[in-house]
Amino acid sequence: MVYFRSDNIISSLGFGTEENFFSMVSGEVGIKTIVDQKYYPKAFPASMIDEERLNKEFQIIADQYSNNNSYTKLEKMIIVSVNDALSLTDIEIHSSRTAIILSTTKGNINLVSNENEETFEPERILLWKLGDIIQDFFGNPNKVIVVSNACISGALAINIAAMYIESEQFDNVIVTGGDLVTRFVVSGFMSFMSLSPTACKPFDKNRDGLSLGEAAGTVILSKHKNMHRQNIIFKGGATANDANHISGPSRKGDGSYIAIKKAIFQSNIKPEQIDHISSHGTATPYNDEMESISIDRHHLESVPVNSIKGYLGHTLGAAGIIETVILLEEMRQNILLKTAGFEELGISHPINIINHTFNMEINTCLKMASGFGGSNAALIISKV
Repeated sequence: MVYFRSDNIISSLGFGTEENFFSMVSGEVGIKTIVDQKYYPKAFPASMIDEERLNKEFQIIADQYSNNNSYTKLEKMIIVSVNDALSLTDIEIHSSRTAIILSTTKGNINLVSNENEETFEPERILLWKLGDIIQDFFGNPNKVIVVSNACISGALAINIAAMYIESEQFDNVIVTGGDLVTRFVVSGFMSFMSLSPTACKPFDKNRDGLSLGEAAGTVILSKHKNMHRQNIIFKGGATANDANHISGPSRKGDGSYIAIKKAIFQSNIKPEQIDHISSHGTATPYNDEMESISIDRHHLESVPVNSIKGYLGHTLGAAGIIETVILLEEMRQNILLKTAGFEELGISHPINIINHTFNMEINTCLKMASGFGGSNAALIISKV
């Protein structure tokens, strides 16, 4: 079995899984209006971390490691997240049986501009270099495995981690990921005309685009049980590509449907055993419609569905990790979170979008992810 041992989230809603989760339970939304020409000439909504708090938290860790090197904002976010998750376990980071997988779509993309007072070497912008920085900081003997496949990167990284453990290549795999809100990223999504002028509204009739967010997340998978809290295992996962369009998903939900079908098959469960679905839920017209079709094609229309992006925005390479961590916490607490921003169903297939937070026994869940280039991923997790 592959167990979920530990996790962490660094976001606008807090530093740590519990702080983030209970902020969501209380209905707090981390998406705020950003007015800063460093990011974009006009105001736009986004979820941004507390950089002052990040620097303080990072310095404590750097002092512990006697490390005086300079680090970028994203590197600090990831290091703080990994360190927190590791601190909750007895996993040996220096062991050759422990691997690190890094999920990101843009990495240190802020280095393309003059946002930084510090000067970093040109190769620091490359994703493999970001992996090397994380490896060197923690002193792990294995080359960091970088996964960058649009917005399914986080979910795909978890699937890959489970595969490594199941095949006995590693005993423990630290899956970490992060992305930043930068001028480059905001301008790109603005050019697609896909950003909402207000906080996003997943699956809602009046949804008009996504909101961006910056965050880092970590989840540690292991062949060993967690001796201190509810054990949840990875049951199965899969990916599929609908090859529909460079940015638009299949109108029939083909890639998502196939990924879910394969994940269910690998998990050796029946669709009716799924208690809850954590969707990708970007609040764009095409994504939410596609996901509703995919869910309906599997006859899961009555299963409670939510999207976390109404709280934290779309955190790109971190999204699949962070949303899986929140899903794990929902299972531990037996609490289903409402979909922030959702009021009235605005999709053609009447799936069961959660509109208020409530308690329910949750044993088996499906996580969905979709991204540019027709990419789709799914994974199934269960209590044991």
